[in-house]
Amino acid sequence: MSTDSSMLGPSDRPPLGRWIPLSFQHVFAMFGATVLVPLLTGLSPSTALFTAGTGTLLYILITGAKVPAFLGSSFAFIPALTGISQVYGMPAALGGAFCAGLFYAVIAGIVRLAGTKWLDRALPPVVIGSVIIVIGLNLAPTAMDSAMYNNGSYSLVYFSIAIVTLAIAIIASIFLKGFFNTISILIGLVGGYVFTLVMGMFVPAYHLINFDTVRNAPWFGVPHFAIPEFSFVPVLTFIIVSLATVCEHLGDTLVTSKVVGRDFYKDPGLHRTLLGDGLATTWAALWGGPPNTTYGENIGVMAITKVYSVWVIGGAAVIALLLSFIQKFGAVIQTIPGPVMGGISMLLYGLIASSGLRTIVESGVDYKDKRNLTISSVIMVIGIGGGILQFKVGGSFTFSLSGVALATVVGILLNLILPKQNVEQK
Repeated sequence: MSTDSSMLGPSDRPPLGRWIPLSFQHVFAMFGATVLVPLLTGLSPSTALFTAGTGTLLYILITGAKVPAFLGSSFAFIPALTGISQVYGMPAALGGAFCAGLFYAVIAGIVRLAGTKWLDRALPPVVIGSVIIVIGLNLAPTAMDSAMYNNGSYSLVYFSIAIVTLAIAIIASIFLKGFFNTISILIGLVGGYVFTLVMGMFVPAYHLINFDTVRNAPWFGVPHFAIPEFSFVPVLTFIIVSLATVCEHLGDTLVTSKVVGRDFYKDPGLHRTLLGDGLATTWAALWGGPPNTTYGENIGVMAITKVYSVWVIGGAAVIALLLSFIQKFGAVIQTIPGPVMGGISMLLYGLIASSGLRTIVESGVDYKDKRNLTISSVIMVIGIGGGILQFKVGGSFTFSLSGVALATVVGILLNLILPKQNVEQK
């Protein structure tokens, strides 16, 4: 048990009175992104919640309940899901995702047999730290769009809601003590929601919360499940994309290690975290859900609250699983206004980028070395600037690798190709 009463380590289990709100805080953090991916790709949001909850529990089991990580819908696979489903159908896309998860398992086996020294060579701190910064800053436009724009038009009302939400979360994080400090994100969300609800009663422009979907939603319902099919081109496409998402996994695991203060590369081992992530994706595809990935939003929650309990993450997974069947409660969460989520995301996504800076600083990366400067510069410009690599992969389907995934691959290649300078040459 941690000596700090406000901090919970990975194995610490909080009392039930703290456990439930701490878990709900993680549900709120992951909910928007987890349901957005299926909405963008034509899959079922309820199924995504089901596979996120069960996939997280599977990950916890495989990693020996040592790594506090929530797994939700992966944005990196959106281009592959939409492109493959349009040409080959959604079952074939699910088949590709199924095999991508198994490819993770193959990589995990190689890591188990060969160790991680080759990864240290391919992914030194200058690469991983820069990628982590890109992961956080690449999400920044999403946060600001939610905070400022209403259907593409700037809204001062939206921005005011986002600022109030952010201010409440910051005040709760810095000035509140004990238990209330640990649920600062939840306090910010509830505060922003109540502010919007109250303002909406007096000012029409603030009337953003509509309970019609809650009234119309059934109390219970079974998620829509689908069965994957297998075809060569979809499988190959998803495996190529997974090369980049494996790198993202390495970055997320390193961020979690830095936040928690444990080396998860060694215990439970990178092979276990890769296997857990991969099998969670295979499991999701088997039920008709989008591929899973470890969530930066939840890493941000842990960074703020200093609550790293796997029990809390497991509780969030169970809640997500229940929400996939309790349609009305899920509808209530969906009424959270976009600017409220935008205000919270300003804090969460910034913390991810800051974790990348921390990685670089603590690792002692020397930016007087032009090699390091070049690698970081190219990674950040490609990742934040929206670089895209596209080419045809059979028929009319165009394979696309962009953003964080492309920046990661380019960073690895630069690190392997560029010669290291001697001390005298620096």
